[in-house]
Amino acid sequence: MTATDIHSVPQNDTEHRGILARIFDGLVALAEANPRLKKAEKLLAMSDAELEARGIRRDEIVQHGFRGQMYI
Repeated sequence: MTATDIHSVPQNDTEHRGILARIFDGLVALAEANPRLKKAEKLLAMSDAELEARGIRRDEIVQHGFRGQMYI
């Protein structure tokens, strides 16, 4: 192949990714933007003492963050 062969030089990374990979990336971005996930992440960043002051145990963070949305 030569440097002028258009098939040997990728134009950008997304050009070589399949549609399923792009759909998956979109679903991941959508999930990461979920306010309940952000709440769970905020709680995970707290110390055990801070969680105890709120009446939450560390092993209850997911249930607390996603309360009303998931049956756990």
